[in-house]
Amino acid sequence: MDYLPMILMTQPGGESGGMAMIVWLGLIFVMMYFLMIRPQRKKQKEHDALLKELKKGDKVVTTGGMFGTIYAIDEDKGKVTLRINEQTKLVFLKSSIAGKIEN
Repeated sequence: MDYLPMILMTQPGGESGGMAMIVWLGLIFVMMYFLMIRPQRKKQKEHDALLKELKKGDKVVTTGGMFGTIYAIDEDKGKVTLRINEQTKLVFLKSSIAGKIEN
């Protein structure tokens, strides 16, 4: 009978099980940060820098795959006019520029 109170006093998992779960959740969050969030932020900063550097005459490609040369930039409205050929000019959101094309 002496062992019965000892069994009732100890609980499986106790506080160390709860602490281990918190540590695992923390490790999972840290891994997700370094594998997903941090690279995405870096890519976004690079894209923002690209958009700030754009100037008239740059050859670019849009996210939709349209190639053109910057004809005009409207910073206030966030729009860019691309010249596709001599007769065709199209207006895009500045944020839709995917990248610069080097000659």
